[in-house]
Amino acid sequence: MQVSESRGVEFDAQLIRKLNKSGPRYTSYPTADRFVDSFGYRDYLQAAAALRTRGSRNPLSLYLHIPFCDTVCYYCACNKIVTKNHEKAATYLSYLKREIEMQGQLFAGMNQVEQLHLGGGTPTYFSDSQMGELLAHLRRWFQFAPDDVGEYSIEVDPRTVTPERVHSLRRQGFNRISLGVQDFDPEVQKAVNRIQSESETLAIIDAARDANFRSISIDLIYGLPKQNVMSMAQTLAKVVSARPDRIAIYNYAHLPHVFKPQRRILDSELPSAESKLDMLALCIRHLTNAGYVYIGMDHFALPTDDLAVAQRQGRLHRNFQGYSTHADSDLVSCGISAISAVAATYSQNVKTLDAYYEHLDNNELPIARGIKLNMDDALRRVIIQMLMCNFELSISSIEAAYPITFATYFTSELAALQTFADDGLLAIDDEWLSVTPKGRLLVRNICMVFDRYLATKQEQPLRYSKTI
Repeated sequence: MQVSESRGVEFDAQLIRKLNKSGPRYTSYPTADRFVDSFGYRDYLQAAAALRTRGSRNPLSLYLHIPFCDTVCYYCACNKIVTKNHEKAATYLSYLKREIEMQGQLFAGMNQVEQLHLGGGTPTYFSDSQMGELLAHLRRWFQFAPDDVGEYSIEVDPRTVTPERVHSLRRQGFNRISLGVQDFDPEVQKAVNRIQSESETLAIIDAARDANFRSISIDLIYGLPKQNVMSMAQTLAKVVSARPDRIAIYNYAHLPHVFKPQRRILDSELPSAESKLDMLALCIRHLTNAGYVYIGMDHFALPTDDLAVAQRQGRLHRNFQGYSTHADSDLVSCGISAISAVAATYSQNVKTLDAYYEHLDNNELPIARGIKLNMDDALRRVIIQMLMCNFELSISSIEAAYPITFATYFTSELAALQTFADDGLLAIDDEWLSVTPKGRLLVRNICMVFDRYLATKQEQPLRYSKTI
């Protein structure tokens, strides 16, 4: 049996083989596939009104979705629009500004922002001047915390920006930057249609350091076509030598029936399940030996990074952008397909440009669907958040916050969890549920036990990625 332990996480290949199954990533609970079309614009207005009624003073988190890309990466599962016609971006920007204004009016008086994230697509598809225009518009409608308090991040494709542009992004107010790399191996890059030299990536990292970005993050993927343990080791060595503050290593989920670009990837070129496990073990060992802390799921960070600090202090949060340091923020999202989390609701925008423009032309926020959380949803969301972020749950804190007796309310769940305890993945007593180092890689499996929707509605395994 292959078992290796590294700084708080233990890799047990036999248990991973046994328990690896399809399941949600829990960037929300209920998960986005449970949202309903009956939730609309007026429901969102009521949620914002509820915040105002109770005098909410929590800071906001803003997310903006910029969907455009110049070229398609075959592995991509994001909601994006591939076009070289940059006039489309100008039209989109004008409508995005309109949505920002409507949200700004809705949250007037409670619009202090401590977190901003631009994702996509490729946010730097917007030109330097368009980005400046967007940031100025945001500041007209929202109050941003000072640079040393707020976390203002942007996703960057190193192929589309220059070092000069990186300095401009810093001047425009961004203090965190995330770079897509995926793999440095030329054969892997060809297989996924993303040719990106090591030198251009390192140049952007150097520029971000020179510009005093507070945090630099690198995204990698394991399980891509033509990847193997040796090529992955070489990529990891190059990334670690660049010393980014955060590294995310995602498991490539091959779902060509869901994501059309993936149909261009040949099944015969994908690594075997065993090879993927070997790559995962390598990543964990290499990064933890290099001094990175395992945060959870696919995230690693240096001990000094805010993400690692937040986890040590019990402030870590999980949302649609992954792990976050701002647990008390309501999330307001703009752009096609973007998902907001305001009060006890989730709401998702329409997914096409035409529908997005039509709603805004009618002076309505472009909300397509969502969900209002009942007490059971809110309770299970807290439990899943605690397990995903802190790897432990205080039973007494749940009983203090909710009118339940934990052992009675979750009788069937505790019985199901006993299997994980028997496998050494979880420790259970009267006061705590604690995920062991061996269980941390399989925390999604543990959280699925508390997912009422999986228990009451037929699970659709094709919809989810594998838990490992």
